[in-house]
Amino acid sequence: MSNNWQHTVEEVFATSPIVPVLVIHDLAHAVPLAKALIAGGISVLEVTLRTPVALDVIKLIATELPEAMIGAGTVTNAEQLQAVTDAGAKFAISPGMTADLLKAGQAGTIPLIPGISSTSDLMKGKDAGYTHLKFFPAEAVGGVKAIKSISGPFPDMVFCPTGGISPSNYLTYLALPNIPCVGGSWVAPDDMVQNGDWDGITRLAREAVAGAATVA
Repeated sequence: MSNNWQHTVEEVFATSPIVPVLVIHDLAHAVPLAKALIAGGISVLEVTLRTPVALDVIKLIATELPEAMIGAGTVTNAEQLQAVTDAGAKFAISPGMTADLLKAGQAGTIPLIPGISSTSDLMKGKDAGYTHLKFFPAEAVGGVKAIKSISGPFPDMVFCPTGGISPSNYLTYLALPNIPCVGGSWVAPDDMVQNGDWDGITRLAREAVAGAATVA
């Protein structure tokens, strides 16, 4: 399966201030979860490749909900990048970067968002032509203070922090001019997903988007 239409990385970052990081174990949860998040105002969805059904989840959401900007997370090599592209992902996110992955991203047909946690990583990504990066694991490597320090000499770089992002700190990240979006799992807690509490997830998504609007 190939994408019917392509997105730029700028569109991925600009479409939603919250990018839910989804670890889906049951294929039956895929569409109702996506619908719940979309109903709450979040249409950019990151399905991590941490479960056996992840590729099937991406394919199902891409087919059933074309309005969703479905992406793949935890993409760590060229083979996975090709697999998620074939499944219908509209973007891919990696927790880090390798020379092979950066090269595959340049040659690919969907935006790749490499992960960084240091100035050296940032420079490698920039040298390879990437301007939009994941900052991971955000809280563990110093949070807002770290990203301010690392990105200071590089005002043209844009970040999506992920890792330890929660309702208590996400607005401090979004207040920075080079952070249009953050990734987090709090809008789709595992217990709510397992219990099928789709209304509750819609409420969490709506609250998160409303909060983000206060710092836009």
